[in-house]
Amino acid sequence: MWTRGEAADAAAETAAFAQDWSSQRAERTAVRERRQSEPVVDPAAQAKRLADRLALMDAGIDDFARWLTDLVRTGLASARTQPYSWWDGVAGRLVDAQLPGLAAQVRAMGSDVHARTDWGVHLLLRAGRWWALTKAWRRRDTLTPDELADLRVAVGWAVPTAEVEGTEALHGPWLVLGTHRSDDGRLQQQRTWLRAPDGTVIVVLDFAAHSDALATPQLAGAVLDVTVARYPGSGPRRAMFTGPVAPQGLAASLGEGGNIAQALEIESAAVALSPWCERHPVLLSGVRICPGNHGWLRDGSGNALPLVDAPLDSLLALTGGHPVDLFGELEEGRFRPLSAVVGGAVVTP
Repeated sequence: MWTRGEAADAAAETAAFAQDWSSQRAERTAVRERRQSEPVVDPAAQAKRLADRLALMDAGIDDFARWLTDLVRTGLASARTQPYSWWDGVAGRLVDAQLPGLAAQVRAMGSDVHARTDWGVHLLLRAGRWWALTKAWRRRDTLTPDELADLRVAVGWAVPTAEVEGTEALHGPWLVLGTHRSDDGRLQQQRTWLRAPDGTVIVVLDFAAHSDALATPQLAGAVLDVTVARYPGSGPRRAMFTGPVAPQGLAASLGEGGNIAQALEIESAAVALSPWCERHPVLLSGVRICPGNHGWLRDGSGNALPLVDAPLDSLLALTGGHPVDLFGELEEGRFRPLSAVVGGAVVTP
């Protein structure tokens, strides 16, 4: 209260230690504000830091390529007999090499080889993508800006927020298609998929440490008046909110969707454009939820997709076995439902 001039007795004497503390505090605040408003950039030091990081990443990619070669020569079946510490050790070396994106994929594989029934096909697919990534990294100087941006996302080299804020702003309204939260014990992540009236689809990512709180999720079907800025890369591109979020109401539907065959074609085209993209947003129309294993989707043409991370009981209760429109993420031929249109309203299962 004294530092803000709100003391009850302004004429009272202030102790010497309080005066020293106040002056030091004000000085620290002024220095911090000056540094934030006038950042000092040393081009030579910045170039050296970049060169050092690239050298470290190059060494990490080379080490990872040797590990992949040993993995394939030994045989994929032997990978399933390895303890989790084996996978975690490889991931730790990737983190040390400033490649956290790759490290997260390797750690996830340490669990997937034991949890998934199709672990052999999954590991073969991932190993192929990892090998292609090591080749692409060595040829990064020949890639287009969008291809390089996708590669950076795959290895975990983040784009500074300041660079994104300076790009062209896209205005709403934006329709919230669905939201998904995940927690790997180290980091919480929230994905929010949005679509503009012209059909542009973006994803807003929020992160938080395991002990911190994530941003409040947006309601599926909500229409938001907000400006966004997009990160570089191929579509659907990551974006960030650059202004206040103003809800404008709720939509009764998510628009016109397609069938399962069309969704698989969309995924195939997206993988051909960017093989590092792990999931693809799709809107399916007239699909039924079917029980069995972890659940299935079936459309009117008889095509089917297995479900992943799906609350099957809730979905069956919501849809009652009737055809509905579903929005979700298509990931390696499996569908993760995020929202459904039931009774003229968009709901989250």
